[in-house]
Amino acid sequence: MPLELVTTEGFFRLDGGEWAVTNNVWLVGDDREVLVLDAGHDHAPIIEAVAGRRVEAIVLTHGHNDHIDSAVPLRDVVDAPIMLHPDDRMLWDMVYSDAEPDRDLESGLTLKVAGHELGVIHTPGHSPGSCCFRDEASGLVFSGDTLFNGGPGATGRTFSDKPTILRSIRDFLLTLPDDTVVHTGHGASTTIGAERQGVLDQMEKLGVASR
Repeated sequence: MPLELVTTEGFFRLDGGEWAVTNNVWLVGDDREVLVLDAGHDHAPIIEAVAGRRVEAIVLTHGHNDHIDSAVPLRDVVDAPIMLHPDDRMLWDMVYSDAEPDRDLESGLTLKVAGHELGVIHTPGHSPGSCCFRDEASGLVFSGDTLFNGGPGATGRTFSDKPTILRSIRDFLLTLPDDTVVHTGHGASTTIGAERQGVLDQMEKLGVASR
């Protein structure tokens, strides 16, 4: 499927800490219309990449500030709805006290753009409202911070939980074929097969049943 990667740089802030991060922002669509997956740090390079195309929606994988802090400025320019899972509303409110997302994400919802369909998969653990998106035609997955090249997304901070993220990956991602491409929220892309054993090893270590 046609897609473009924009990287933005800034800081992830939570629990009184601050960490410099580079975020992946994915544009899915064609030369007329796109979905924007995440909107971190700086809306200017995202607008440049959109290049005048219609933005069907700004779709947020989760509510951490580094994935949403340019969502409202981007919305103001491209006039597209912001979509976020409601379980991450408290994270949204930490960034935006005077603005709201426009629509809720939920499992089973299908996002449509340029003849493509992305299925929404609710995968809590990194945050309560974390979501992944799977292209129905190609099978590729946009994982946000649920699964990285190197294993599950980070937990251990407020609103995150390691057993929960492992169960989400087990139930919704490890069921996919090993050659499924996974485009992540930070860093390089990977495949389900490349991450499978590492996830299973962590599950065993924590006593999370494989089924």
